[in-house]
Order: sequence, then C-alpha cells, then structure tokens
Amino acid sequence: MLGIDTNVLIRIVVEDDPAQCARARRLVDASVAKGEPVFVSLSVLLEFEWVLRSRYGIPKPEILDVVSRMLDSVELMFEDEPSIEEALFQWRDSRANFADCLIGVRNRRLACRVTATFDVNAARLPAYETVR
Repeated sequence: MLGIDTNVLIRIVVEDDPAQCARARRLVDASVAKGEPVFVSLSVLLEFEWVLRSRYGIPKPEILDVVSRMLDSVELMFEDEPSIEEALFQWRDSRANFADCLIGVRNRRLACRVTATFDVNAARLPAYETVR
C-alpha cells in the first residue's frame, strides 16, 4: 500500500504545479498498475480540506463534490470511509467545519458518549455537547 501526503493529493486535484502534478500522477498510476492501493489517512483528508478552503479559497460545495468523487474512486483507499461519508453528510447542512463533523462522528464510533466543546456551531451536531 502507498500512503500519500496532503501535498501529493493537492497537486493531483488542484493541478497548480504541472511538474509536481505529473510526478504525483505517475506515482499513483504506478501504484495502481501494481494493484497496490493508494491510502489517504484521516489526517491527510482533514488537512486537504483545510488547504482547499483556506489556501485556494474553494467553496464548501466544491470541496464536498471533490471529496465525494475521491471516495468513489477505485484508486484511493480511505481510513474509516464510513465515518468520512457520515461527516460529509453532516457537514453539507451544517455551519460547523468539516473537522468538527469528522471528530464528532469518529468519537461516537469509538464509543464516546459525547464530544464536549465550546464551539457553538459544533455543539449543534448530534455527537456534541456544550461545556457548561
């Protein structure tokens, strides 16, 4: 299995550096040709969303679309894909950020009764509770 870092994933998706994009695509294509999965960890996905939003100014609906298409890709394997899908579903209609959605979903799946927060938007998510 080949694990990729955020910057490799960004190059492939954003295509803002043609030379690095070509190198990243060759790496992924070679891995796929060998039947080796390309692994995207939760931390890489969280950083990926943050970079798209904060560095490239990509709006939430486009990020949702990009991540959904990546989840459908046979070339990529994601850490805890069910949690990612649920977090994307929550994020779509929420004022909370994607990281908060994923943290709440993961914590619930890891048997946390609740996730305590001071964040008003995160507190509206089902897995959260405001610290009082």
